[in-house]
Amino acid sequence: MGIRTEKAESALESQIIEYLQTIGYDYVKPSEMKLSYNKKYAIDEKRLFSFIEKTQPTAYHNHRLDTDLGRQKFLNNLSSALIRDGIAHVLKEGVKMYPTGVIFFYHALDKKRPSSFDEFNSNIFSVTNQLTYSEANPGLELDVCVFINGLPIITMELKSRMSGTGWTCKDAEDQYKNDRDSREPLFMFKRCFAHFAVDENYVSFTTKLNDKDTFFMPFNKGNGDGGAGNPIGEGTMTDYLWKDFLSKKTLRSLITQFVYIQRKKDTKTKKTKETLIFPRFHQYRVVTRLVEDVEKNSVGGRYLIQHSAGSGKSNSITWLAYRLVEAEKDYKKLFDSVIVVTDRKNLDKQISDNIRSFISVSSNFAHSDSSKELEKLLVDGKKIITTTVQKFPYIIETIGTKMKGKNFAVIIDEAHSSQSGKAAASLSTAISGNYKVTDDMDSEDYINAIIEARKMPENASYFAFTATPKAKTIEMFGSVFDLYSMKQAIEEGFILDVLKNYTTYGNYYKVYKTVEDNPLFESKKASRKIRNFVEGQEFPIRQKSEEIVNHFINNSSKKINGKAKAMVVTSSILRAIEYYFAINDILNAYKSPFKALVAFSGEKEYKGKKVTESLLNEFSDKETPEVFKKDEYKFLIVADKYQTGYDEPLLHTMYVDKILNDVKAVQTLSRLNRCCENKIDTCVLDFANDADDIKDAFQPFYKETKLIEGTDPNKLYEILGKLDYLNVYEEDEVDRVIDMFFENKSREFIDPIMDTCVERYKGLDEEDQVEFKSGVKSFIRTYNFLSAILPIGQIEWAKKSIFFELLVHRLPTPRDDEGINEILESIDLESYRLEKQNELNIALENEDGETSSNQAGTARPFEPEMESLDIIIANFNDIFGNIDWNDKDNVARQIKELPDMVAKDERIINAIKNSDKGNVKIEYENVLADVMRAIMKDNMELFLQFTSNQQFKKWLSDSVFEEIMTVISK
Repeated sequence: MGIRTEKAESALESQIIEYLQTIGYDYVKPSEMKLSYNKKYAIDEKRLFSFIEKTQPTAYHNHRLDTDLGRQKFLNNLSSALIRDGIAHVLKEGVKMYPTGVIFFYHALDKKRPSSFDEFNSNIFSVTNQLTYSEANPGLELDVCVFINGLPIITMELKSRMSGTGWTCKDAEDQYKNDRDSREPLFMFKRCFAHFAVDENYVSFTTKLNDKDTFFMPFNKGNGDGGAGNPIGEGTMTDYLWKDFLSKKTLRSLITQFVYIQRKKDTKTKKTKETLIFPRFHQYRVVTRLVEDVEKNSVGGRYLIQHSAGSGKSNSITWLAYRLVEAEKDYKKLFDSVIVVTDRKNLDKQISDNIRSFISVSSNFAHSDSSKELEKLLVDGKKIITTTVQKFPYIIETIGTKMKGKNFAVIIDEAHSSQSGKAAASLSTAISGNYKVTDDMDSEDYINAIIEARKMPENASYFAFTATPKAKTIEMFGSVFDLYSMKQAIEEGFILDVLKNYTTYGNYYKVYKTVEDNPLFESKKASRKIRNFVEGQEFPIRQKSEEIVNHFINNSSKKINGKAKAMVVTSSILRAIEYYFAINDILNAYKSPFKALVAFSGEKEYKGKKVTESLLNEFSDKETPEVFKKDEYKFLIVADKYQTGYDEPLLHTMYVDKILNDVKAVQTLSRLNRCCENKIDTCVLDFANDADDIKDAFQPFYKETKLIEGTDPNKLYEILGKLDYLNVYEEDEVDRVIDMFFENKSREFIDPIMDTCVERYKGLDEEDQVEFKSGVKSFIRTYNFLSAILPIGQIEWAKKSIFFELLVHRLPTPRDDEGINEILESIDLESYRLEKQNELNIALENEDGETSSNQAGTARPFEPEMESLDIIIANFNDIFGNIDWNDKDNVARQIKELPDMVAKDERIINAIKNSDKGNVKIEYENVLADVMRAIMKDNMELFLQFTSNQQFKKWLSDSVFEEIMTVISK
């Protein structure tokens, strides 16, 4: 090692040690530590025995720690406890040993017991450098080691980017892997909390040294731009490690409130696996920030935490629940109970198991499997309760009045729109204690009670965790309080980028008419019907199934050391069943050892028989996740089920044959992003979606998601104005129904009024029926949401909401669309071709995402474009495969470029500024013709079709024009 390298690393060592001395650490020089450090037990004997003698003289005397024999026996017992229970447990709980138990760390800080602060100050925090730790290799030295009362808790290997070698923390990781023997007492599992690799820019850590298989995790703050790394500050970028995390009170918090041993039994080997859990930077940050804010601002706050998949959310929730139980203000506990709500059973169990592992007093924790049990736990004041969100609607009436005067913390995992509106109102009502009915109340009193119950109650604080916050989630819980972005998770290697290795396919069909007549159908709906029809035919499914099986066998099956699995995402239960039989049939024909499973809810009629997931797989549907782990099962074919909340790290490839929009696309494709050993990439073959649409779906959640436009409450008045104008109901009828509703009058009194309203509705023309029914639905949906977040309720809205709830299901559908089904009896499939289009890496933009609420309103029926069956089939075949292109890729590229080329023409720009749509279309036809002539030499094939194929010309002209007008309208 050169002089420059030694000086650079020595300077970093000195910087750490000098700072720690300023906050009360003892610095033990290497020469002094050589005399007091016991290499066999990895203990600084001088400071350990000095601490015990000073703070526990009776124990010091009883264990004869002033003698060599007594010390040797004591160290043997202590070493056994450290190996068995770990350093965190020994420091937190002490060690029971005959004749006197011993405390190894005074960590209580109780304002009601001032002496506890003196006890804490008696702890000896120390640091040393160049520690010679090995009996077998006395020349080996560790850069930095931190002790509490003589027991090592943290080690560090330092590298400097300013050195002659240019070494970084990655080289420090390699030093741990290659030069630090995990059998050495200092480096044995559980003997230290964490082992840190450090340079001036980056920090990483591990809780278990396992030689070359050691797994390090980043311990960085984030670069301030949503990505990995650390921001540039006034000092060294990584000085937060020693300035924040090595402060005495932070170490106390880590020991007592964060570090724990997670124990899980392997279902196959029946052996228990231990994992030492230490928080990553963002986990400690979010829990600490939330608790500090609650203790400052008291109960009633709402917090949105946007933490990506791979953030370790289950542990963050575990730590937060534990910390909130202890949260205090003015010497009083803030919360009577902490309720952890998940929207999926597997997450419910995972979080429950974590909490059981973490808290030392099991009587403080309970899991609720039933609403009745949950009610009892809440009333009895159980400290931490886990349950699923489905339980809350069942307990509104039974526990609403019993919760008054109590305070609750509600931690919601994966807070989506299911936590909005009625679900949130149910939750709020269940714990608010405000929904109270007495005999002297009139209808207005009842309405006010409901309004109060629907608000976020003042006796609860909400902590909502999600990776993909929707607009309404942000409105409900506020802007993002803490961010661990998808970008940072990918860059830190905690999740994989599922948009790399993304392949799209084109589906090309040709259909023909089977009837002599030429009936009229609505063109857009007809085209969708035809596409759904042809894709459900045996041949297209068979061809896609062959592509899936061949791709998996030839490519994906070799991934993750031959352990890779695949998910097939289908558009319906029927399609999933068809894929299940097709894929298994092909696998059998190939004599492949691989097998496929199917997953869907409920039952479905298939070829005259009712089938279920359990019947097809030949075992209970509850066993599907566990059975899929077996080596022979490689394909999981799903219809909605397992598209969200399912974690199987061996999932490597996804075959998508379903349109995926917005959050659903992110949640579905993210089933692939979990990391595991030997998994370095993912793969998607998409038969249904465009790459640009997938990019648009992911972009809002890549970094922080921000609300640019919320729900406007005044929209409800606009809706009511339109509904009132249609005269379906009268105000006195609304008031009478509301009175009877709260008086629990029988239906025979309410029905005549509702029937009268229905008859008036039937008397409206079709357009007004559409406007009224859509307006009623929009009002109900928007009111349910707004009533939970607005500080001031409106009695008129509450009345109308109840009235509309009673009315809406009685209103007949304005228009019967069944006639469109006749088209399927008039056509058949002539040919089908599946064609790979693009293999690409979809790159997201480095920017925060934006989302906005869908504004409430009424709808008007669109005027259907009626076309003959001949034209519909011709248009369909033109688009999906009738033309035999020689260079399809070049044609497709040129067509995509046409809208931009046309829109840039000055004639179009002027026409749009100064004319209506009709005149723009006239000018547009001239410009398009000129553009087509301009590209003639580059794409003669496209030009010839445009000039000779009138159906293609019409389709292309209309498509480009609509694209231009759509962009302009936005």
